[in-house]
This record gives sequence, structure tokens and C-alpha cells, in this order.
Amino acid sequence: MDFTNSMKIFSGSASQRLTEGICRHLGIPQGRALIGRFSDGEIHLQIQEHIRGHDVFIINSTSPPVNDNLMELLIFCDAARRASAERITVVIPYYGYGRQDRKDKPRVPITAKLVANLITAAGADRVLTVDLHCGQIQGFFDILVDHLSADIVFCEHLRKIGIQEKLMVVSPDMGSVGRARSFASRLGVPIAIVDKRRPKENESEVMNLIGSVEGRHALILDDMIDTGGTLVKAAKAVMEHGALSVRACATHPVFSGPALDLLESSVLEEVLVSDSIPLDERAAAMPRIKTLTLAQLVGEAIRRIHKDESVSSLFTA
Repeated sequence: MDFTNSMKIFSGSASQRLTEGICRHLGIPQGRALIGRFSDGEIHLQIQEHIRGHDVFIINSTSPPVNDNLMELLIFCDAARRASAERITVVIPYYGYGRQDRKDKPRVPITAKLVANLITAAGADRVLTVDLHCGQIQGFFDILVDHLSADIVFCEHLRKIGIQEKLMVVSPDMGSVGRARSFASRLGVPIAIVDKRRPKENESEVMNLIGSVEGRHALILDDMIDTGGTLVKAAKAVMEHGALSVRACATHPVFSGPALDLLESSVLEEVLVSDSIPLDERAAAMPRIKTLTLAQLVGEAIRRIHKDESVSSLFTA
């Protein structure tokens, strides 16, 4: 099977720049598609090249505006299916609704599962995603799911800048300890844990710090930064416990509500994020926010899926 002629990569509105980087890495042109809006706001989409019998990859984060980007992804899948694509893989760098993954209150939906059902019904044969809020979401799909971790990208960057000495990885809550331990193991450094309680949604109160950060450079690791409240309070607590400096590392820069104001006035020295979600102008201009691209990681996963090679071996890179 010819690599360049049998695979097509398309981008939705939310992942244009990332898709460009992926196509550069793979050395293939980006697929042509027209995406627009009718006068009433409905999405209009047309794939503008032949894809019959092709291995099609559709890349689009379901980031804010979540509903628009999700609907666009579903429409793209339907268009590819009706154009007789051989296989459709949806690449979702950021999986919106991922935090609604369980029924934790009476009469609430499990929206992460609903989204999985919609993607499958739209015609997707396979899903490739990055750092789901909860790994068990993979089980919501009745199709194949490849779940990548951006930790490889972040660890490689940290090694390059030589920050490993006196570094300590900090988990912002008990639920993130597994990832923090794995991340710290890659770098050969210890971990600490912030114990907090959350009195209401999007609010958190730091209660205690498990582990000594005194005399160390702290790196708070999380899957996303939403309003920023949890991160900023954790950073303050870490500095109060004697850390030399504190950085943050999060795959998905959601940055909703007061996030940028909070980060700007925080004790954080640097905030490392990926390009799973494109930054707005203000966030992109903030000197303490540094974006690392997922293009090579996702591009390599796409190549391996297309060639029926191992994707799991990427996790040990």
C-alpha cells in the first residue's frame, strides 16, 4: 500500500495548526475540505477530493466552543463515510465532555459516553486521542481507541532545558497520582501530592501537602488547566512549603473564565502546555505560557495506525 496515496488527513476548525504540523512531519499534503456556515448557523461541509477506498484521518479537538467543534467532527465523519472511505479514524487531541464520565449525582447524564456513542454512530472506525481526563473513557467506545500521553513531549523538553536537578513532580490531587508517579519515574525524580477538598464546582481549597518540596524546584502536573483555581492554589501552597520555584505542566490549555488573570498574578514561573487546543491571542502573548507541539507524537501514531504497526511502543519512547 502506497503511504502517500492511500492515506488522507483532514482538519476541522479547531485543529488547523496542529494538523499542518502533523502533515509536515509525515511529508504529505493536507486533505482539502470546505467548512462553512449557512445563514442560520448550520455547519456546511464538503470534502473536496476523492477519498473512496482511502484510509482517512479527521483531526479536530472538541474544545470550546465544544458543541460546534463536536458537531463539525460528526458531520465530517458522516461526509467521509458517505464518500466511501475505507477506514475513518477520528483524531481528538482534546476530548470535550471528558469530565462528565460518571453518574455522581442523581438524574445526571454520563455525557462522555454519549459523545462516544455519537462518534461511533457518525461512522468512525477508530479513535486516537491524547490524555483523557479519565482513562476509563476508552471503555465507553465500541470501536478501537488509541490513547496517547503528552508526557513524552514534556519530559523531552525538561531534559533539554536541564531542569531535572532538584526537581520534584507534584500531583495537584489524589486522582492524578498515577500519572505524576509515571512522569516522575521517566525523569528519575521524586513526587509530592497536594491534598485538597472541593466545596463546589470549579472551586478548590488546598488542605495539605504530602511530601517535602523544601529546597526543590516543583513541577505541578495535570491533564488540563480550566479556570486555573486549583493550579494557582496548589502553586501557592508549594511555595509556602519552601520550594525554590514552581512550574506547571498541563496537556490541555482550556483557560476558561478567570484562568489567564489568575495565572498572570500567580507565583508560577512557567506554564507548559501542548497545542491540543489553540491558544487565543492573549494566552499566546503571555511570556510565562510555553506551548509544545504534539505534531510529531500524533503524526507518528497516525503513521503507525496506517501501517498497522505498534502504537503502544510510543509510550516507552
